[in-house]
Amino acid sequence: MSKQPGGPTAAQPERPQATDPTAAEEQALPADDSAGSPPSAPGTLVLALLAAGWLAAMLWSTREAISSATAGVTAISLSAFALPGVISAALVAGAAVGLAAGEPVTRRGDRATLRFAVAVGAGLLVGLAAALAISLSYADNTTTRTIAGTTAAAAVIGGALAGARNGAVVGAVASAALGTLVFVVGFSVARAPLFDLFGAGDSQQSVITAATWVSRTESLLAGLLAGFLAFGYLTWARRRAARRDTPVTALRWPVYLIAGAGPGLLLLVAEVIIRVGGRSLIDLAAALSEADAVAQTSMGTSRVDNGIWVLFVGALTAMIVFGRTLSPTPETDPAEADAVR
Repeated sequence: MSKQPGGPTAAQPERPQATDPTAAEEQALPADDSAGSPPSAPGTLVLALLAAGWLAAMLWSTREAISSATAGVTAISLSAFALPGVISAALVAGAAVGLAAGEPVTRRGDRATLRFAVAVGAGLLVGLAAALAISLSYADNTTTRTIAGTTAAAAVIGGALAGARNGAVVGAVASAALGTLVFVVGFSVARAPLFDLFGAGDSQQSVITAATWVSRTESLLAGLLAGFLAFGYLTWARRRAARRDTPVTALRWPVYLIAGAGPGLLLLVAEVIIRVGGRSLIDLAAALSEADAVAQTSMGTSRVDNGIWVLFVGALTAMIVFGRTLSPTPETDPAEADAVR
């Protein structure tokens, strides 16, 4: 029988197997992707200490501001203005400490109920400690009790949020939110130059316009920072799991979306806590004068706008940065495609 080239029994060239894009993508995933668990949160103890320290700093600065007031009316106004910073810090501290307490439970197995209970308990301890510090160091009056109770509630809610199963996402949200809070306080040194830059003059309209642009600039920069911090934390968690050869589920784009939007969501949750738990203090401050009423309304609207800006900008930033890290899909060689046909 002939084995010449082109003959009926000539060795036929191996044909490349048709590749299903979906199957190829599934093969690229870790073999244990379906059975793995979410990556653990790195640096939880350091994050908890930083968040608790920030809460202590906010409580101390609020006490100093109230103590420096020479009249009760001024003390009420200052307490109302300081309340949002304390509540936001308590919310983040409760989440960070709850995460640090709940992560060791997760390492011993998938114990979602126990993790949630431990995280809530840790948040409760933070809230009780903050409330005790407020009661002992502030003047004993209705204002103090309002701040103490609202702060404790915020810490407990933060601990409940830390009870989520995906610790890496909680850690990313908490770290990004803490960085955002620190940035907002540090941004105060740039407000005066920015007012001049945006044309604040002697007229009331120019001052309002400049204040709007300053607020938008602050929110935009805070959202960008939140998105980068959330992405960086998740990247850290993923690389640490890879170094330890730990079977974990792959981090998809919704994870980065949620982590980037998380700081803005926390700011909006803090605003809800302020308006519910601190309503009596806000109303008391608004009743002092017409100017105080306008100021409290304006500040509340500004905080909501800031939370929305941080939410959307942070989510978009984390998504865009994550998208930049994805490798392009390999293109099929036309010659190989013809051979398959």
